[in-house]
Parts: sequence; C-alpha cells; structure tokens
Amino acid sequence: MEIILKQDVHNLGFKDDVVTVKNGYGRNYLIPQGFAILATPSAKKVLAENLKQKAYKEQHIIEEAKKTAKALANLAVKIVAKVGAGDKLFGSVNHADVAQELAKAGHNIDKKFISIAGNTIKRTGKYNAAIRLHREVIVDFPFEIVAEVAKVEAKPTEKVEEPKVEVSAEQSTEN
Repeated sequence: MEIILKQDVHNLGFKDDVVTVKNGYGRNYLIPQGFAILATPSAKKVLAENLKQKAYKEQHIIEEAKKTAKALANLAVKIVAKVGAGDKLFGSVNHADVAQELAKAGHNIDKKFISIAGNTIKRTGKYNAAIRLHREVIVDFPFEIVAEVAKVEAKPTEKVEEPKVEVSAEQSTEN
C-alpha cells in the first residue's frame, strides 16, 4: 500500500514522503492516527504542487541547518559525570544528557534528533553522537565524558560553646 506521510514517522520516513507499507500497518495505524493519507493519483498531484511551493522555503531551512552544523563542529562539549571505580560511571549518559549540555551551550536541539551508538554510555572517554538537524543535514558531533572532581571543602573547625544555663534562686530552692 502506498501512502503519503503527513508528518515524520520514526524508522519509516519524513513528512511528504511517498512510502510503501504493509496494508495493515497503513490501514490500522498510520491513517487513523493521522500520520498518513492514501497515495491516490490526485493526492500525488497535490503533493507535487505543494513540494514545488516549499522548495524555496526548504532551501532556506537547509542553509540554517548547515550554519548550525558549522557552529556545532566548532563546539567542544565535556559532560561531567560521577565516576566509581576506574572509569565506570554511576548511572549512564544518554542523548538527553547531550541535549542538555548543548542547551547550556546555546543550541536547543530536541533529544529525539540525537542518536548515540548503543543508546547509553557507561564509561568515561570520547564519543560521537549523530545529530539530525534536517533530513539532509546530519552532523557527527564529538563529545567527551569526564569524571567529576570531588570537591573537598576545608572548613575551619569552629568551637561550639555550650549554652549557659542560669539557675534562678526559685528553682534551686525547690530541689
């Protein structure tokens, strides 16, 4: 069954792509959820006209994505994580952590557009993430995971004075 995607579908295609799927997948999931429409000849003509109109806008978006890609290429990100014995992390680092560090650097990229080989990282070192800024612009982004330096705060020892207890004359006579 040929369908036209109305929005990006993970592991299937992007918006306005004409894809072939199994009948049940298209009829029971994609079309009822509003992710796609049937690719009839008239729908294909409408799609072709819409794609012509979007070509100029698309070129501008691609140029912006390439500018962002150049900015990301010049960016060095170090993710600080707690480390146990050796170089093994407490917990793990994933695409959400990379997105958070990029946001701190001024690049707001949704975590669903960042993919790391193996999905999670459990050791310190240098790694790469693939960041999809546009369907035609994918950046290989290197980053490093470093151990958190233990903060040792040397506080001067303060002498705590014991509170002075005053005994009044009335209390001492009662005892």
